[in-house]
Amino acid sequence: MEYTTPNFTKDMIHTHKILIPNMAVTQFRLMAAALECEGYNVEVLGNCGSEVAQLGLKYVHNDTCYPALLVIGQFIDALNSGKYDLKHTALLITQTGGGCRASNYIKLLRKALVKSGYGDIPVASLNFSGLEKDSGLPLTLPLLRKVIACIFYGDMLCALRSQVKPYENHPGDADAATERWIATIQGWMHESRNFSAHDMKKQFPLIAADFAAIPVTRVPKVKVGVVGEIYVKYSPLGNNDLEKFLESQDCEVNLPGLMGFVEYCIANTELDVKLYGGSLVKAGGASALLNWLDGIGNACNDAMRKAGFYAPGSFRELMEKPKGIISLGAKMGEGWLLTAEMLELVEGGYANIVCAQPFGCLPNHIVGKGMINKIRALHPDANITPVDYDPSATRVNQENRIKLMLAVARERLKNPVQSTAPLTAEDLAGGAPSIQSDAVPAGV
Repeated sequence: MEYTTPNFTKDMIHTHKILIPNMAVTQFRLMAAALECEGYNVEVLGNCGSEVAQLGLKYVHNDTCYPALLVIGQFIDALNSGKYDLKHTALLITQTGGGCRASNYIKLLRKALVKSGYGDIPVASLNFSGLEKDSGLPLTLPLLRKVIACIFYGDMLCALRSQVKPYENHPGDADAATERWIATIQGWMHESRNFSAHDMKKQFPLIAADFAAIPVTRVPKVKVGVVGEIYVKYSPLGNNDLEKFLESQDCEVNLPGLMGFVEYCIANTELDVKLYGGSLVKAGGASALLNWLDGIGNACNDAMRKAGFYAPGSFRELMEKPKGIISLGAKMGEGWLLTAEMLELVEGGYANIVCAQPFGCLPNHIVGKGMINKIRALHPDANITPVDYDPSATRVNQENRIKLMLAVARERLKNPVQSTAPLTAEDLAGGAPSIQSDAVPAGV
């Protein structure tokens, strides 16, 4: 049976409130302002809790991707709340267009809406692959430029906050600075300024300097990186507020930026042509766009370093890290990016890593959990624990697993072990299994 809901039309931009599921909290708050300044009436949902998951289970099969279950549960919970005029409410969902089940979320959502009595709620698709053309969200160049700026600014604010908060002399200073800058950047979006590459590069040093001025006392603390499937990695709903839990354990948390995933998607367009053939013009355009974004990212990272903070290398450098360990043709789910981020974190001093993934997400189990032994062989100090998230997994068990990893980390912090020189990928040839072919079949 085909489940359908009304198509989202351009006229609805002015008549409907668009509800957006939350993921990367800071970045999405900024992006909401970018949408508002282009005439959209949007709200990023904040309803969380076990009831959201239970509602998702009511309308989505429990074997379906956990992020889909949560997003659909969050939407229906919001519609049930009575807060919205249902005749003038629409839902926005993303579609990757790749081999990930996320491309099918919109079909699952429509089915759930019909079954829950909300079959007249229109659903808009945000994608860059030509899917759902009749229900696509109209994207203009000014809006795209503002969204890109919001992601860069949001990534920077999150990185600076996480490196100040554990050490601040006056609790709350880092959060106050973050809120102040969020309000400032939201104002910039509404005023249509400071979103060009030139303007961003001027603002980055000012933001970094403001956080550097917060009084801190630097003492040794456990540093933890977080990687994983994109929704579970960022969403407090998806990972049971993992970042807050790690902070409660007196850790410094490093959550790689959302822009890395955007660049990963663009890089894969270029890589597809190299691996499988196709339009060289398309590959050249993707490469030029990636270089432009990398230039902005490098300016952001340079500003952070000059202010005394840690910042990763460029995205082009990140692409080199997994070579010899996993093919750049491995692009289902978070693909080679997940492996590359683990390597970058370990090499950057964040050797303790939580790899958060939905249970049953086969691609991310391969590129995440499947690469841990190889990374440990290359970097003996790597302390990585994979954590599965799904409706049946209890928060207590997840946190206890993380606490075991932190116990090892604290012991190493107190008694540093003389580490031997890490092996190279060539040293490991014939050792632990890895994905090294030029291309990975889409079914992996």
